Amino acid sequence: MIPRADLSRALPKSRSSRLMFKPGQSLASKPRTPRMDCGRHHRAQLGFILMSTDLACEADVFAMAPEGVGVHITRLKTEDRTTTETLADHIVHMADAASRLQPDMRPDVVCYGCTSGSIVNGEERVFEEIRKGAPWAVPMCIATGVVDALRELDARKIVVGTPYLDEINVAEAVFLDEKGFDVVDIQGLNLKTGLEFGKVTPGYWKEFAIEIDDPEADAIFLSCSGIRALDVIEEIEAATGKPVITSNQAQFWSCLRRAGIADELEGFGQLFSRPGETLRPTG
Repeated sequence: MIPRADLSRALPKSRSSRLMFKPGQSLASKPRTPRMDCGRHHRAQLGFILMSTDLACEADVFAMAPEGVGVHITRLKTEDRTTTETLADHIVHMADAASRLQPDMRPDVVCYGCTSGSIVNGEERVFEEIRKGAPWAVPMCIATGVVDALRELDARKIVVGTPYLDEINVAEAVFLDEKGFDVVDIQGLNLKTGLEFGKVTPGYWKEFAIEIDDPEADAIFLSCSGIRALDVIEEIEAATGKPVITSNQAQFWSCLRRAGIADELEGFGQLFSRPGETLRPTG
């Protein structure tokens, strides 16, 4: 061990200490040619507009991102009281939020990640606002991804579980019916805030899904980007023998396909285990 008194003599002097720069002094770096490639996210860039109260979606999309696919997040200021009225307010700042998603990198797809908000505001209106802020990107919303996923699985009759108030459940049932699905049953937890949505345990979502399952249903849909249901998709599928769709799984699958990425991923249910095909752009 070097005595403290001799430590300064034992350590090499740093280059910065020898240069002794002074304020206003100029510097000329040597010419160099760095090696460059296409970057970490060379396959695709995906942007997501999430509510400020969402406690689940950000972790979910990062968990599902395959090698070479970038995930970029921005947030909408959201009142932590989830009603049809507060959801309708999301559209006001949609274009601005889209414009903040890595504009210099220009994501291939920009998706509004709120299921109930997509339904309340309408898919086409959401696409229109996203195009205003990010005209270079394919506009998407999570409700469109859910429809894509259910159709991919050939699900006609479905049961739906949500954390929502029943006023939102009614709007969702109407939306799904208009898209051609037979909603055998829809049940909500009647929670009022997004923060409550994110605190419901994955284990409870498994129990809830098994409880609401119906022999007539082809698939189970657990709705809402702010719930932690991704973790138990395969457990529910094993228990019920049916495919399970969650909002975050469906939106990410659809966004990947629209960006030209057709990877099969393990651990996220039957949807991701099917042979990959790309989807046509929305908007």
